[in-house]
Amino acid sequence: MARTSKLRHEGDRLTDLINVGVLTKQFPLGEIKRVLEETGRSSKRQRDLPAHVMMYYVITMALYRQEGMREVLRVLLEGLGIVLGLGIRLQAAGKSGISQARSRLGEEPLKRLYEQAVNPIATPKTQGAFYRDWQTVAMDGSTLEAPDTPANEEAFGRPPSPSGGQSAYPLIRVVGLVEVGTHVLFGAVLGSYATGEVTLAREVVRHLRPGMLCLADRYFPGYPLWKQATETGAELVWRVRQVIHFPVVERFPDGSFLSWFRPPRAKKGEPRGEPIPVRVIDYQVEGPKRKEETIRIITSILDWQAAPAEELAEVYHERWEFETALDELKTHMRGARTVLRSQTPELVRQECYGLLLAHFAIRGLMHEAALSAGRDPDRISFVHTLRVVRRTLPRFAAISPSGLGGAARDGGSPNPRGGRRATKVASGKARREAQAEQVRSKTANGQEPESPLRPRCSA
Repeated sequence: MARTSKLRHEGDRLTDLINVGVLTKQFPLGEIKRVLEETGRSSKRQRDLPAHVMMYYVITMALYRQEGMREVLRVLLEGLGIVLGLGIRLQAAGKSGISQARSRLGEEPLKRLYEQAVNPIATPKTQGAFYRDWQTVAMDGSTLEAPDTPANEEAFGRPPSPSGGQSAYPLIRVVGLVEVGTHVLFGAVLGSYATGEVTLAREVVRHLRPGMLCLADRYFPGYPLWKQATETGAELVWRVRQVIHFPVVERFPDGSFLSWFRPPRAKKGEPRGEPIPVRVIDYQVEGPKRKEETIRIITSILDWQAAPAEELAEVYHERWEFETALDELKTHMRGARTVLRSQTPELVRQECYGLLLAHFAIRGLMHEAALSAGRDPDRISFVHTLRVVRRTLPRFAAISPSGLGGAARDGGSPNPRGGRRATKVASGKARREAQAEQVRSKTANGQEPESPLRPRCSA
């Protein structure tokens, strides 16, 4: 989809400053400069567009997808000058100047900032983030369309078209983890379209930690990846294809059974791996035309009493929270049927990390508001979060970026773990507007999501 440049009205000025304030809160200037020093990309001489400004610029592009590059820069420079007190000249730069500054920056600083700053943020107070004592995360992958340039096609490739030939745009593949309770997308790895999801997943599972419960679809399970993931100390609940044979070793009262995940046959002269014990759960769901489909999942939790089969069947359904996070990223932030802006592979990857960082900034704000109000983050609409910010915070011109969470709080509401909140309440009108937007997340077509899950574990 083509883009058209547009200018923002003077009335949008405070909103722009607030959005810039959200970024500077999640990614402080000191952290930005430290990353630039670590990657050797800090500006050696004074420039109109120094490296730390361009770091914020790349992230800001994701918040203002419909504006032109120069307009995004104007918003950013004005915002940084007021929010951070930086002495930056408000001088318009052309597209070529912006592109040159982005090229000098490269992708590595954005990648390093993403790896260091974007991590799970749920606390014991976060509703919907845990199954029993495990923090639930989901692993999956997707693709993003890059501009149709020879360099992008060579770097990323493109899939074949169903009608023959090739698709319209090169695709960059993304595989990562989503924290189910907050939709924070962390541990993401980028690759070409020809690079399979399982290959990228080998780098993603390194971000699993003890105390996590990882959910994944049926195309991920394989002995090498399962072994690597379990060695992180995390517990796994992955769907498997019915063609994989799991012999029954012992049946449990909840209908699950103990089995072995056996390694593939080793090549001549190579040692064969040891079988890994797993617990197998079969259950049925109601599919299209009310036909029942058998789902098989395997888990590394061998104690059936610690995680009964029926509960794990329901928990596995939370894997779809990854799809919801993707919808936020690809539809509402990037724009439906909209390709990325960047014309070269390095800047495409840079832009992808900017998208992920901007998504984290918004999700961090939503999580803070949910904790303050004692609500489930899923009950706060991603689409409307920035609208809430725009409708409530402009009434409080003295609010600093570090106090953004207060405008969405139910001031004086009980703390779910006891005590009262010390933050002063916003005006009644602003608070009612914020509460009105805290609705259940909807699917892309605007309908409430319905679970087709009907767990009936086999005996």
